[in-house]
Amino acid sequence: MKRSALVQAIAAWLGTAAPALAASGAREDNSGIFVWLFLGFCALIIVAQLLPAVFMMLGFAKGVKKERPLASESAHH
Repeated sequence: MKRSALVQAIAAWLGTAAPALAASGAREDNSGIFVWLFLGFCALIIVAQLLPAVFMMLGFAKGVKKERPLASESAHH
């Protein structure tokens, strides 16, 4: 009985996706290239903001990696 309840729940969940899968591209306005250009420009802005942060994070990691051996060497002398 438990298995049939699970199967019914999955069937009900998959049944809700049927209207989305059946939707057709009724609205055709030929703006595809402009949408892709806009999305590409947005991605360029995001990448341009993330690159300095990533480089700074890598610089901090290199700095921490370089400082640790120096601190341990000074403690041994």
